[in-house]
Amino acid sequence: MDLKKFPKMLKSINHATPKHDLIVMIKVGDKAPDFTLVNEDREKVNISDFWGENVVLAFYPGAFTGGCTQEMCTIRDEIAELEDLNARIFGISVNDPFSNKAFHEENVLNFPLLCDYTRDVVKKYDVFHDDFAGLKGYTVAKRSVFILGSDGVVRYKWVTENPGIMPPYEEIKQQLAILV
Repeated sequence: MDLKKFPKMLKSINHATPKHDLIVMIKVGDKAPDFTLVNEDREKVNISDFWGENVVLAFYPGAFTGGCTQEMCTIRDEIAELEDLNARIFGISVNDPFSNKAFHEENVLNFPLLCDYTRDVVKKYDVFHDDFAGLKGYTVAKRSVFILGSDGVVRYKWVTENPGIMPPYEEIKQQLAILV
């Protein structure tokens, strides 16, 4: 082996490694990664601005799909209970703000939808499906829920590999009740 070529080989190996291969899995008790995304109205939302309250991040694969509509509408219908538990709710998908705005309006949602169209946040939180539905290069969010305590620490985490499975809403409310 020609040792002069070795650094060049290492460099090519490092560049060939996808960014998300180096992701650290977030665990309950970890400080939540901070992020800024735009909402359905294209307004910037920085999640750490809401630390001081309990925050629920509900990641969903995509607007206008049956399961995601069911999930977001269930959260909409239970928002009063969640807010009574001092929780600020955010839906997060990889959809653009224009699709999320239409989805928000059609379903009369009463909480913001954040747009991770660059897929940075789903990768930070390690909740992404690559090549979703057999579509090469198409990455979506895994259906998942994180509860961040008022200190910005992850207090609860639920993630499913199966996009057809709905979050355990009663368990989420129980976890929020512990934080009140």
